[in-house]
Amino acid sequence: MELNSVTEKLPKYLHKFIVKQPYEEYTAQNQAVWRYVMRLNINSLKNIAHDCYIDGLNKTGIDSDQIPEMEGMNRILKEIGWAAVAVDGFIPPNAFMEFQSYNVLVISSEIRTIDHIKYTPAPDIIHEAAGHAPIIANQEYSEYLRRLGEIGSKAISSPKDEEMYEAVRLLSILKENPNSSKEDIDSANNNVNRLQNEMSELSEMAKIRNLHWWTVEYGLIGDITNPKIYGAGLLSSIEESQACLEKGVKKIPYSIEAANINFDITKTQPQLFVIPDFSKLSFVLEEFANTMAIRTGGVKGVRKLIDSKKMGSIELSTGVQVSGYFSSMIQKNNEPVYFNTKGETAISINGIELIGHGKESHPNGFGSPIGKLDGINMSIEDMSPKDLEIYGIIEGKVTTLNFESGVKVKGKIITGKRDLQGKIILISFENCTVTFLDQVLFKPHSGIYDMAVGESIKSAFAGPASPESFNDVYSISNKKTTKIVYSKSEQYLHVLYEKVRALRTNKSLDEELMSQIFDEVQTTYPKEWLILLELFELAFINKVDLAREIQLQLAKLKENKDLEQLICDGLDLIKKK
Repeated sequence: MELNSVTEKLPKYLHKFIVKQPYEEYTAQNQAVWRYVMRLNINSLKNIAHDCYIDGLNKTGIDSDQIPEMEGMNRILKEIGWAAVAVDGFIPPNAFMEFQSYNVLVISSEIRTIDHIKYTPAPDIIHEAAGHAPIIANQEYSEYLRRLGEIGSKAISSPKDEEMYEAVRLLSILKENPNSSKEDIDSANNNVNRLQNEMSELSEMAKIRNLHWWTVEYGLIGDITNPKIYGAGLLSSIEESQACLEKGVKKIPYSIEAANINFDITKTQPQLFVIPDFSKLSFVLEEFANTMAIRTGGVKGVRKLIDSKKMGSIELSTGVQVSGYFSSMIQKNNEPVYFNTKGETAISINGIELIGHGKESHPNGFGSPIGKLDGINMSIEDMSPKDLEIYGIIEGKVTTLNFESGVKVKGKIITGKRDLQGKIILISFENCTVTFLDQVLFKPHSGIYDMAVGESIKSAFAGPASPESFNDVYSISNKKTTKIVYSKSEQYLHVLYEKVRALRTNKSLDEELMSQIFDEVQTTYPKEWLILLELFELAFINKVDLAREIQLQLAKLKENKDLEQLICDGLDLIKKK
């Protein structure tokens, strides 16, 4: 991947999700699908989409005639402080959000098939490039998107979220692949429904994904009785962009309550949320963030990290941050008094790893007491050097620290770490024993005991505090997007599409070739409609007699109710031109 001033800031562990855009693999039919959806959307959306959408299309340089190349998009996006990277379908929600927090737009390199031209449950380049990219040209919305990524990447998930992500990813892959069996699709769909029904209490990640869905994907803006579209899911769907403003779809003023409303990616949405303006997005986001463990910390925050079984971090009142897999906690009076991690753990402050306290120094976990010392009103973190001396917390001396909670730390102090203001944030002991009542938490033979200093846990969040501490934070799904295998007949159809495309691109009028293509489509591909629309456009614009024959064939195809609206919309667009 060629890095630019935006993408080079990404943590290394995100790079594994980035793939090379397989531009040479896009067929001429893929290009025709892009062209059809984009031209139709631009025509229909100019009156129902927020004004910044059409303006954004121009600013981002997205061409309605051909699928954009990532390099070209990046050159233009750079001007508005963003970048784009190609990925393979859905990626883990936290990773998706983290990309966004760095002003990087994640774009699926796949494109929907002609069978799903109206709507696809799978992420595709039409949805991402043509739906998301134009809106970020609006500065207020752009900042909301970045902030949503920043907060969302710290949202703590549950094991059920992981299951749901894998289930949805598989379903989207199967539904978009024309070679998938009905049995496999039904099985995957049933699994998604099962998991949906099993969801009890929503995790932070589930709630932030709901907020993302009802705004970034399916948001409406303006007057609740006559709103306009700004959500990418609506902007990129021919079907839903036309249907969403109808009275049958309930319109609800956007509020924090949207976090509790789940969605189904395989169906049209029964209700949509309306914001009066983009500032409402940030207001609700901050309101929701105030409920998250990243701002509340405490017992509940640590419990969420333990239950998630994923890497996370806590921040103590001193600013010390501990990152790893949290395994246990001792609590008293509903306050955490001791915590443990297992496996590789890193210690940071203000998002920067402390020298000598990376995962190499703590390969087997980390544990530390929280709170005040018994009988001393002053917290350790507030003690001056003189205070530390008075209470016997002296380098080179054997010391016993008795915490109010009942935790006891006894050992020889060998060193300490201070922050930039000179406050003690970490104390290291040798020959140390740590106990809680009758429970031994640390034994002398375990080596050096590093104790984090802090009266309370003020924050708990997903992921590492310092991006540099860990090389591997997210796992890549083993369910890969399946490359469609085309038959010889399909490959030849794509050749015909390419011939039509070349005629249009080169602005050449070859009536004999056009007639030949029409005859071949009629004979060999009698159900093909999109190539006939493309051919009709050439004939109609150039006033070729063949246009009448093509239109008659399209009229026959309109008898198929699934194709009727698609063909009618395409013909109307051509005739308006």
